[in-house]
Amino acid sequence: MHQIQRLYGYFCKLEELLVSTFIGVITFLVFISALARTARHPLNWAQDVSLLLFAWVVFLGADLALRKADFVRVDMLVSHFPAKLQKALYYLMYFLALGFLTILVVYGFPLSISNAKRLFQTLGISYSWATASVPIGSILLMITIILKLIAHWKDRHIVVQGKEAI
Repeated sequence: MHQIQRLYGYFCKLEELLVSTFIGVITFLVFISALARTARHPLNWAQDVSLLLFAWVVFLGADLALRKADFVRVDMLVSHFPAKLQKALYYLMYFLALGFLTILVVYGFPLSISNAKRLFQTLGISYSWATASVPIGSILLMITIILKLIAHWKDRHIVVQGKEAI
């Protein structure tokens, strides 16, 4: 079990590195592209690379954010509910999210496969590289939610490399 947690910790660090790198690359490409366009030498490929990376940042970043915190919610009303109702709402919220993510996985893989022949105009690679972010990111989010539910059920927090992960 300890090896699985350590492996999960490495995966979390890799995911964080990818998200931060992708955001940095997107920012750099958008800035350089704007400068190049102003100089009348547009970088047409920069938009496609940014779009591809942004698709992955959305889902990997969502998993990263969910792992580091809970769903964004307004506790002003819920905090006045009895503890049992608050706990039930916690589970309900996550089970609804799991249902939605299941739909994204079920329809996301066929979408990704159907986009295999569609190419990015300037990159010459399949658009499936972008659409695959939907089902893969959804699976990662589902894993995070399941780990959160288990930890909440056991009323403890999972620590990954010295930091509270869930």
